[in-house]
Amino acid sequence: MKNRSLVSIEDYSKEEILRILELSEYFENNQNQKLLENKVVAMLFYEPSTRTRLSFESAVNRLGGRVIGFSDAGSSSVSKGESLKDTIQTVSKYSDLIVMRHPLEGAARFASEVSDVPVINAGDGANQHPTQTLLDLYSILKTQGTLNDLNIFLVGDLKYGRTVHSLLIALSHFNPVFNFIAHPRLQIPNEYKIYLNELGIKYYEHTEFSSIISKADIIYMTRVQRERFTDPVEYEKIKDVYVLKNSMLDNTKPNMRILHPLPRVNEIDIDVDDNPKAYYFTQAKNGVYTRQAIIASILELN
Repeated sequence: MKNRSLVSIEDYSKEEILRILELSEYFENNQNQKLLENKVVAMLFYEPSTRTRLSFESAVNRLGGRVIGFSDAGSSSVSKGESLKDTIQTVSKYSDLIVMRHPLEGAARFASEVSDVPVINAGDGANQHPTQTLLDLYSILKTQGTLNDLNIFLVGDLKYGRTVHSLLIALSHFNPVFNFIAHPRLQIPNEYKIYLNELGIKYYEHTEFSSIISKADIIYMTRVQRERFTDPVEYEKIKDVYVLKNSMLDNTKPNMRILHPLPRVNEIDIDVDDNPKAYYFTQAKNGVYTRQAIIASILELN
């Protein structure tokens, strides 16, 4: 994987995914090292981020590296009209690796093509978020003991949810059954259903999930993303359609765990937080170990 960008989860084979998960476990048990000593990682966040940016920075710091970059495009030369190409070509002269979040689909792929150093996609529009997917897989593996033959419930914004799109592709290596629960306005795009059909992977579409929740191994909640809506009235109509409440978990499987890429708005009641089946904050913690594994793998430091 050395010097290879991570733009899409499809850039990694099943074997490479499993290798990252193995490394993630290693870094969970060995967080503080000097593998990135004398290395500089650039963080270019054209969109707001808390968990992704800070977990990447934590990963770099714990490995002894240094971080440069911006968390707001308005504080960079982008505000002066500098092109993405010029920014990437310049920053790649200052760093050993670039981590980038951008609102435009395909921006990360373009950046990887013009950069002198590897690029990690930290989310490009509604397209993909591969590092989130790898930490999601690590979380599923830790809670279920396997990635194989699981019943996965994906709930909420399945149209614009890049975490959902990447996770669907990655889990397709492991013979899942998917249950898609979404408002008609936010259903999973057809191209992903075609993808699953070609692989012979079962999926079902629903508009409610309280009656079928007992079948789930993993419930993956997502927020309805205000920033993807041009009409605020439409957003207000849809945002509260799916809310997970603690009372809904009474008859769920003992092994079932609730994941969420965060931030949460109101799609999971706060009374769920104390339920032992709530895993989303530990899931966020797993992001540090997984991103350590990804960085070490790309720079061939492990």
